[in-house]
Amino acid sequence: MSHTCGPFCFPLQLGRTAGAFDVIGVFQLITATKGFRVRRAAAVAVTAGAMLSSGVLFAAPAQAVTVPTITAKSGFVMNSTTGTALYAKSADTRRLTASTTKIMTAKVVLSQANLNLDAKVTIQKAYSDYIIANNYASNAKLIVGDKVTVRQLLYGLMLPSGCDAAYALADKFGTGTTRAARVKNFIAKMNNTAKALGMKNTHFDSFDGISKGSNYSSVRDLTLLGRSAMKSSNFRAVVKAKSYTAKTITKTGAVRTMAPWTNTNTLLGWNGTLGIKTGSGTEAKYCLVFAATLNGESVVGAVLTSSSAANRTADVQKLIKFGYAKIS
Repeated sequence: MSHTCGPFCFPLQLGRTAGAFDVIGVFQLITATKGFRVRRAAAVAVTAGAMLSSGVLFAAPAQAVTVPTITAKSGFVMNSTTGTALYAKSADTRRLTASTTKIMTAKVVLSQANLNLDAKVTIQKAYSDYIIANNYASNAKLIVGDKVTVRQLLYGLMLPSGCDAAYALADKFGTGTTRAARVKNFIAKMNNTAKALGMKNTHFDSFDGISKGSNYSSVRDLTLLGRSAMKSSNFRAVVKAKSYTAKTITKTGAVRTMAPWTNTNTLLGWNGTLGIKTGSGTEAKYCLVFAATLNGESVVGAVLTSSSAANRTADVQKLIKFGYAKIS
């Protein structure tokens, strides 16, 4: 902590080494100037651990910021610049993550060596069958036979939360001679990345958050993931987009203009919010991993198991404002 004293400071003669003490008093500060004298009264409160240097009294710390109450079962906020935790509620409890899982899907893709974002992927019938088999899960409405770039698939993954796009990416970037082997390998990459990031309470069993019974994380872990993912300029460009229109290539070579994909994250732009990913499900309830930057202050965090979309939004707004206040 630093403080510039100004013209009305004076050396404080304590007569002993500064230590832990409490003083509440009024000091009359008298400063002589050319031709006149200035008299000022200042109330000074000094508590245990007060900072003194060269006999000059420093200002007392500002009043503590009120810790918010959130409805989500778990919440976490971190100073994204320093990695310092600012708020934690059940931070290490393992919970279902729903589509926030797709943050890891995108990270694994963007971490591939010699990645070509303009490489084309042909949409397979298996991807649309998967959507139908999972009660018409959220999707990007990809059309079988169309050629879609990796970049477009990332937008389809993160904006409308396309499980079909997630499947296509896992099939493309997994290793193996069969689709099942490639998907299994891709999920293993997701878990290896989680381990490398220090995500101690995380396990993935799917590429999109549709759990097979063992897909979970914690708000602290998801915050670590979000912070890491946001270091990628390609990732940031995707998650901050409110909408995106893909132009794909059909079986006949024609250009198909897809219906615009709208980002499910309605907080984008609010108070500097830059992303990252929503999630929802019958058991997972409502989730959100978020990042925001305002006036040079950056926070990243997560909420899991909010009871409604409205409560999720309110919870995140509280945590973003609290985070800014704590680091300002």
